Amino acid sequence: MATYGTLATLRKRIGSEPSDTSRDEDLTSALAAASRYIERATGRRFWLDAIAVARTVRTAGRVACRADGDLLLVEDIGDTAGMTVDAGAPGSWTALHDWETQPDNAQADGRPVTGLLRAGLWPDRIRVTARWGWPAVPEDITEASLIQAQRLYKRKDSPEGIVGSAEWGVRNLSRRDPDVWALIEPFILPGFG
Repeated sequence: MATYGTLATLRKRIGSEPSDTSRDEDLTSALAAASRYIERATGRRFWLDAIAVARTVRTAGRVACRADGDLLLVEDIGDTAGMTVDAGAPGSWTALHDWETQPDNAQADGRPVTGLLRAGLWPDRIRVTARWGWPAVPEDITEASLIQAQRLYKRKDSPEGIVGSAEWGVRNLSRRDPDVWALIEPFILPGFG
C-alpha cells in the first residue's frame, strides 16, 4: 500500500533538517495512518496496481439504466491498457467486447474509469482484469495526507486530546481537521464519509 506524500516532505513540514532521521519511524507511521484514514473516509484508494488484477463483480444492484445502455458501476480503474471484461463463472469465462468505459475521457483528465456501458443487459457475474486505483495521486489527496500526518505526529504532545498555549489557553482538538475534510470531500464516494 502506498502513502500519499513523502517522508522528506513531512520532515520539512515539521521543521526537521533533511538529514535528521531520528523521527522517521514516527513520521512514517503517521503518514501511513493518514493515508489509510483518507482511504476509509473516501471509500477509495488512490494508488495504482503495479500489474493488471482480475476482480469478479456481481452486477446485481450495480447497474444503472440509461438511454444509451446499461451502466455497470465498478471500482476505480486507473489504467485500461490491456483491460479485459469476461462473463460467466470461474472455469468458464467468455470474453465480452461490446462495452465502453465511463465517464468519457476519464483517464485523459487524470481520473479513473468508474463504469462500463453496454447496449445489452449485463450478465449476473463478470470478471474485469485491469490496473485498479487512480492514474496518479491527486494533489489534494497528497496535501490532505501531509496535513493529517502532521496532526497525528503532533498528537503525542496533546494527551487526552487537549492542547494549550500561553496565548490561546487550553482547548480540545476537533474530531476532524476542516482543511483535510475540505480537500478530500470532492473524492468521497456516495455512502462514505
